[in-house]
Amino acid sequence: MEVPRRPQPSFMLALPKPASSMSAMGAVEKVTKKGPMKEKLERTDDQVGQGKRNSEEETFESGVSVFVEASADSSELVDTSTARTNSRLPSQDSFSEESSISEERLAEEAKEAKKKSEEEAAAAKERAAQRQLLAIEELVQSERNYLRMLQLSTVTIRSNLQKLQPPLANLDSMFLYIEEVIDVSGRLLSLLDQKQVKPGDPHFLETLCNSFLSLSSDIEAAYKEYLANYNQVTVIENGYKQKEALWNEIVKVIKASAPEVNATSLSFFLVMPVQRIARYPLLLQTIQKHTDPTHPAYPLLEQTAHTSIALNCRINEYKRFREVADKYKKTETLTIKDKINRLNSHSIAKKTARFSQHFKHETGIAAKLVDEEFDALEGFFYVLENGILELLENVETYLNHLQAFLACKTEEFDFDMDGEKAPICYKEITTALRQWILPTFEKRMRTLIHKPLCALRDLLVGPRNLIRKRLDKLLDYELIEAKSNLSYEEQAVANTYRTMNTLLLNELPQFNGLALQMIWSMLGTFSCLHKDLASDMEQLFQSFAQQLPHSSVHPAAFWEWAESAVLEGARRLQTLCQSVQDSLNSPVVQPLSPSSQRRLKQLTDKHGSGKIYQVMTTVVGSRDLDLNLVKGELVAIISEADTRGDKRRWLVDAGGRRGYVPNSKLIRYHQPAEDPPPSPHLTLPEGMSGVRRHSYTPQSQPLTITRQPCFQVLAAYDFTARGNHEVSVRAGEPVRVLEPHDKRGNPEWSLVEAGDGQRGYVPSNYLAMMPTGTGPSSSYYPYC
Repeated sequence: MEVPRRPQPSFMLALPKPASSMSAMGAVEKVTKKGPMKEKLERTDDQVGQGKRNSEEETFESGVSVFVEASADSSELVDTSTARTNSRLPSQDSFSEESSISEERLAEEAKEAKKKSEEEAAAAKERAAQRQLLAIEELVQSERNYLRMLQLSTVTIRSNLQKLQPPLANLDSMFLYIEEVIDVSGRLLSLLDQKQVKPGDPHFLETLCNSFLSLSSDIEAAYKEYLANYNQVTVIENGYKQKEALWNEIVKVIKASAPEVNATSLSFFLVMPVQRIARYPLLLQTIQKHTDPTHPAYPLLEQTAHTSIALNCRINEYKRFREVADKYKKTETLTIKDKINRLNSHSIAKKTARFSQHFKHETGIAAKLVDEEFDALEGFFYVLENGILELLENVETYLNHLQAFLACKTEEFDFDMDGEKAPICYKEITTALRQWILPTFEKRMRTLIHKPLCALRDLLVGPRNLIRKRLDKLLDYELIEAKSNLSYEEQAVANTYRTMNTLLLNELPQFNGLALQMIWSMLGTFSCLHKDLASDMEQLFQSFAQQLPHSSVHPAAFWEWAESAVLEGARRLQTLCQSVQDSLNSPVVQPLSPSSQRRLKQLTDKHGSGKIYQVMTTVVGSRDLDLNLVKGELVAIISEADTRGDKRRWLVDAGGRRGYVPNSKLIRYHQPAEDPPPSPHLTLPEGMSGVRRHSYTPQSQPLTITRQPCFQVLAAYDFTARGNHEVSVRAGEPVRVLEPHDKRGNPEWSLVEAGDGQRGYVPSNYLAMMPTGTGPSSSYYPYC
């Protein structure tokens, strides 16, 4: 505060003229000497009282009056003024000393206040540094204790629990993903220990932040999977608690494995990662709170705290996605009763709304919400699914054929070729293949290809169910999308759809990529297995190469011989298969009952003889408009394709009933123009005996019966073969009857040999027997 100035006295007084100039100048000089003292008084602070200033003014005025009265006598004036001045100076000196003392006291007080504030600031800074150090030590030490507890539960307790008998079910599922959590926690502590910096070091905070930021992605990957699986941990533990004796054994093992920890359940240890990931932001924010903003590592610490918060948010979001996925990817096996019990007004209304929306999409009434990205992912997923299922089916067929080959123990058969080298080598090679090489190959095939394919097939169920549920939720979402105000339930429906859509867009590309990678890997493994099989077989054959008959042949000549031998064997095998097929495809014709004959006449009059077919085997309808027909029943073909153009299903008329029948179950029915005479093979003239000629003895000579009239068999009508098992004959052409029936003993067909040497079946009622006299005159006299 500024000290109020004392009013300046005026020296312009009407004083009498002094006696001499010297006295006047001396008076002026004395007056002017008072100026510095007045200025010093003006600089005093407000602590000087108003009374002192009044006394000073009175003193000054009395001096002036003495100076005026002394104008009469100058010498007296000088003496008087000098005496007055001398009497006034001691009081002014005391006032100056008091003022200086007051200023010094104020300065000291200011210095003390400043010193005190500096000491308080230093103390506060010291306390903040101490709290920061304590927070850093708490983070590091708690991380070490946390890692020790996890290792105790994973190594000691888990190994002891695995020794229980009977073994605990799903024990490994409780510790799923905990190894990744232990690994990332150990790496964090290793990074801190590598720097060899103590928590009290100024650079330790920077090291801590850099270590956490460098492992943030690994921390998120490890903890998000563990937290998403933690619900399964609680379910398994609750299952153990249902069995009291088993749970008591588990608690006893836990207490014996960790006596220093008062733990009574596995969740005491397994819940620690759930708690730890949430403590990182709190610990880092505590360190940040007690860190000076001017600290060099403060920006890095702030970034680390924000990263830990964002990391927790992403983990929570991922856990929410997984909960939705786990809810909808399950496949429930419900009985009809369970499904009926689940029906209520809400579910019926919801399904009706979905069906209505789907109907609008199909008819074009309402536009469908299109997501091109998801549609592409969905299409690729279904392509992968079909490829995986087809590959698995082929591998299973391959293994079944391999088992069938191993079941044929050809080396155990006696070839009646004892002493020959080739059969002995063949037996030894076959034995080695069946007992060593091929079983090893089959085991590796099942382990490296079949089991992974089965596991991959099982993994397809979850994404497939999610895709189907997404379609249902999409139909629900489209119904409420246009609404401005949504109710709580409608908002939940919209959130569920968005969550499932986001989850599939994020997870389905990864699943497709991993599935495709597994397929390529298994195909490569399949090739490597066959390469190893070829190498083992080559090594085996080389040990017997010198004992084989063609071991000395030039490689080019050997391969030429091998190729010709294989082709010759293939030709013989094809001939054998064709003969067997011809024998199996012999015509099967059932005799017509009177009702069938009436139906035949009805169908022939209505559709013509070229449209009549006969049912070869019993037909049981499996689809709409399919007919149930018995073997031998006659039908007429109306259309050789169904309404969708499928030529495997024919529309037939079964004598009033119309429907679809597989064309593979029908065979064209041969209808003669008129009733031929009875078969001559059923009754022979009295005193004659027929000779049966077997189709497997074609070179046997016809048996001639002497002194008996002989008969010649002729074709009474033209017959055109309809397959390889039949033979064409013309009317009047002589034939030789080899068998008067087919392979199933049906006498309506006869196995004959025509004049050109061809053999096959013809209808028995197309043959006629004509007498030719006594003794055979031709090789076509089967009956004599």
